[in-house]
Amino acid sequence: MSEKVAKVNGFAAAVHDDHSGDVGHGQICCLMDDSVRCKRPAGNACYSKRIAKTVQQRKLKLNIDHSVRHIYICDFHKSKIHSVRNNKRKRKTSEDDGTISPVHDADVPEVDLYALQVNTLRRYKKHFKIQTKPGLNKAQLAEIVAKHFKTLPVKEKDALTYFIYMVKNNKSRFDQKNNDNV
Repeated sequence: MSEKVAKVNGFAAAVHDDHSGDVGHGQICCLMDDSVRCKRPAGNACYSKRIAKTVQQRKLKLNIDHSVRHIYICDFHKSKIHSVRNNKRKRKTSEDDGTISPVHDADVPEVDLYALQVNTLRRYKKHFKIQTKPGLNKAQLAEIVAKHFKTLPVKEKDALTYFIYMVKNNKSRFDQKNNDNV
C-alpha cells in the first residue's frame, strides 16, 4: 500500500492506493475536541473548509490535529456539526447567569417561516401593517415576520377551546355569530 499527499477540500490529506473502498479504515477522527484528541474511528466525512467555517462561526471547540495525515472525522462530530449547521435559530443564553432569554423560551416551539412562500409573507406583512423597506428578499422578509410573530400574545386557553370546538364540529373556520341578527 502506498500513500500520497494530495489537496482535498483545501486541506492536505493522505491518499491511499489500497482501493479497499473503506474510507476511514483503521484511522481515527482527525479532530481535537476542546484540546483533547478524539479517539473515535473516522467515518467517510471530511473536515472541509466549509465545515471549518461553521465550526469557527458557531464557536465550537473543535480543531483539526495537524499531526494526522488525513481529514476524516468520526460520525459523532459529523452529526454534531450537522446539527449546529441546521439549527439556524440557535437559542441565545445570557453570558452572566446562564439563563435562557425570554424571547427563546424552551416551551415555545420554533415556527419555520422560511418554508412559506414570499407572497404569504407579504400578505402577513400587509395584514399586520409591518413597516419595512421595499425590495426585501425572502430571507429578510421571513426574519422580520418571524420577529413580529414571536411578539404576538397567545391566549392559550382560548386557542385550545377554539381548536377543540373546530375538531368536534369538523369545521375549518370558527363561526362567530353576530348578536345583531338575533
